[in-house]
Amino acid sequence: MTATILHTSAVEDRTSSPPLRLMLAPAGTAPALIDGAWWPRSRDIAAELPALTAVLDPMWGRITRVTVNPTFWPVIPRKVPVHGHVVHVGWFKAEQDPHKLLLLSYTAGRWDLLVIPPETSPGTAARLMAAPTDPLRSLTASGLIQEAELYRIAAEADWDATRERVWDSEGGHGARQPTSLLPAPADIAQVPDPTEGM
Repeated sequence: MTATILHTSAVEDRTSSPPLRLMLAPAGTAPALIDGAWWPRSRDIAAELPALTAVLDPMWGRITRVTVNPTFWPVIPRKVPVHGHVVHVGWFKAEQDPHKLLLLSYTAGRWDLLVIPPETSPGTAARLMAAPTDPLRSLTASGLIQEAELYRIAAEADWDATRERVWDSEGGHGARQPTSLLPAPADIAQVPDPTEGM
């Protein structure tokens, strides 16, 4: 199995669905805590699962069951019809990482996918999508999400510090003087015209 990034399938009404955002660990890599990363477009498991199984069924054997943590999936149907069969959906709150989707196949076994939140920025999602190709792959799904968030916060702090240095180097530092050092505004009053009223 090689890494899969995007897969587009045509729908019968001649419109195409958006590409599936999926990355799998390369074939022959050592077992790890996650076997791939999936970036769904919504938190609707019934809408997202058919496209995922359409790609995975030919590679891994028919996916028959998935489990999720209900923390990030607001509605979890017991069964989801997919291409030619039904996938049974279960959930575990305490036992399963909230950022992981567990897939089971009768013929081939089990896989764990990191689920990247749909609202994740493209840059952060790209870093998370690369996680399955990392030979060390020692973090849990939630550990990867936390690491990505820390990286995002650090990058924003660096960006803010860089903007401030540029501002200061361009002369903007004078605009940040305390107001007590600035001259007081002049009082403006209307002076009566002595010729009026004559």
